Amino acid sequence: MLNRVIKEALKEDFAKVDITTDLLIPEAKTVQALIIAKEKAVVCGIRLVRDVFKEIDKNIRFTSYVKDGDLVFNNTKIIFLKGRAKSILKAERTALNFLSHLSGVATQTRKFVDLIKPYKAKIYDTRKTIPGLRLLEKYAVRCGKGNNHRKGLQDMVLVKDNHISALKSLNLRDIVKLAQRKRPPKARIEIEVKNLQEYRDAALASPDIILLDNMTASDVKKIVKIRKKFNLHHQLEVSGNIDLKNVRSYAACGVERISIGALTHSAGSVDFSLKIIYSPSPY
Repeated sequence: MLNRVIKEALKEDFAKVDITTDLLIPEAKTVQALIIAKEKAVVCGIRLVRDVFKEIDKNIRFTSYVKDGDLVFNNTKIIFLKGRAKSILKAERTALNFLSHLSGVATQTRKFVDLIKPYKAKIYDTRKTIPGLRLLEKYAVRCGKGNNHRKGLQDMVLVKDNHISALKSLNLRDIVKLAQRKRPPKARIEIEVKNLQEYRDAALASPDIILLDNMTASDVKKIVKIRKKFNLHHQLEVSGNIDLKNVRSYAACGVERISIGALTHSAGSVDFSLKIIYSPSPY
């Protein structure tokens, strides 16, 4: 999978048809370069960066000073490169794009994780990922000490609002019971609810997880108390409009899981730069 993603990214950039580099840089010219962090971040994508450069030129010398998951700061040296100037210049942007994006996801995830450390809740990602990059983005979430929800639709039974709308003749309890009868062996069942009444209906069927979607922290607290009062054993997950300002209030309610689409769809990029530090003659 990595090889395919790398080849497609280099093809997209026409990295092997770099007219500027091919016109100006001598074939035998060698250089040394550093990739440097320009801000505080959690690094992710070291192997991918290595493989991008190696795809262009297997003879590039690559040395990493950090590993995925490490916290770095402004001006931290990340990677040392030595090899043909042409090769390094052609691979530069693709390599930095991967590193910046995946480190952005890892950094965003770590911010959420650090905020809820005193509580039992765990941070989970979603399927709101860039097409073709899901496995890489989910790896970045793990580098940020988050957890992966479903990798794809095959992983578990997750009954969402549109499933419920399509099954209008059935109540939530019946939908869960239907899923329990038909599910593959060991497949967990999760169902989404929007309010206290829907929670009560779904809880009667004992799903593995109940997803509390777009509920206030106040309502989530009430549901946690109901679960405790009746000694129910399902996990509780909250999702919807959760950000760095309110995530602690949801974690404090006593839920086990907090799923956040913004880990991947709104992470932003981390600023890294590649600088040539040694360029012997000829020019």
